Amino acid sequence: MKIGVPASATRPVEVYDFRRPTTLAREHSRVLELAFETFARQWGTQLTAKVRVMSQVKCDGVIMRTYDDYAASLPSTTAMVLCSVEGIMAKVVIQFPTSAALSWVSHMLGGTSNAPLPERAFTQIEQAIVRRLVDDALEDLRYSLGSLLVHQISVGTIQYNSQFAQAAATADLMIVATFSMRIGEGSAVATLAIPADALLPQLVESNPAGASEDPEQLLQAQLAWVPVDVSLQLAPIRVLPSVILGLAVGDLLAVPHSTHRPLDVVVDGLPLARAALGSNGSRLACIVIDTEE
Repeated sequence: MKIGVPASATRPVEVYDFRRPTTLAREHSRVLELAFETFARQWGTQLTAKVRVMSQVKCDGVIMRTYDDYAASLPSTTAMVLCSVEGIMAKVVIQFPTSAALSWVSHMLGGTSNAPLPERAFTQIEQAIVRRLVDDALEDLRYSLGSLLVHQISVGTIQYNSQFAQAAATADLMIVATFSMRIGEGSAVATLAIPADALLPQLVESNPAGASEDPEQLLQAQLAWVPVDVSLQLAPIRVLPSVILGLAVGDLLAVPHSTHRPLDVVVDGLPLARAALGSNGSRLACIVIDTEE
């Protein structure tokens, strides 16, 4: 730990790739939030009709993150329905606890018990019922996203280990929506991850104003207004440490800087221009006579 620096002030530094930003533009985020809120209402209505108990689904938020970050945020044991996307290698992921899905199946088959169910893999019958529920959810998703979703999506395999499910490459960007579900007396958290490549082109086309906000250009524009320290410097002189340690009041150091030579205009140790001394009223000033690329 550094002396004088509190532990709370030390933060990890993350590398940000401006060519692949992991944040959504504000306009795009709002469009997706409205679409997924519509999907949540449709999904809740569909579950009420299928499961035969009152169901509510609420969208808690939409973010963009890498698939590696998304998979790491999931429980180690959970149901992940991988759905193929036409023309895109990465897959759509619909994730929910297996115990919640088993409760849905139990209600659909006439069960009334609200006892907690274990986290386990589905049987063939249970898997067929869950796949049918996901098929219906995909229909609601197509309706809710409308023109934003132009690719066909079909239900594929069901995985139960979030660390081994290969839905996308680790660096692939995913648009992730999180949902709070209440089915009867039970509650659960579900997520929906869609490859960013499946939605971003349509978002950019429908909202060109947001597309022009390139993060790198915005950063450069902001940095242009950040104040920096500028100094005028003479040519440097090289001396031995013994000379520095032996300096006393009245000593002279011969500086190899001609009296007719301009001074260097330096920013953060980097010479950017040369200037001659002048004045501005009662203050000293410098007149820039040459610049460097």
